[in-house]
Amino acid sequence: MIRIIFQREKCIGCNACTEAARYRWRLSRKDGKSILLDSIKKRNFYISIIGDDEWDANKIAAESCPVKIIKLEKI
Repeated sequence: MIRIIFQREKCIGCNACTEAARYRWRLSRKDGKSILLDSIKKRNFYISIIGDDEWDANKIAAESCPVKIIKLEKI
């Protein structure tokens, strides 16, 4: 299992994460920032638990993020 931790407040809406993993990320039509699908909000972070099969695409999303607000953890 993998935990994705995302700081949406700092998102600049560059679309890198949605290009890397369209099934996990979307851009909001309301404010242009990314949305981590199937996540829960804890304080200023959005957290999602996903399967190991999504590691590669989300690793690319995290590495492509210019503001480095996406973290992945193996759990």
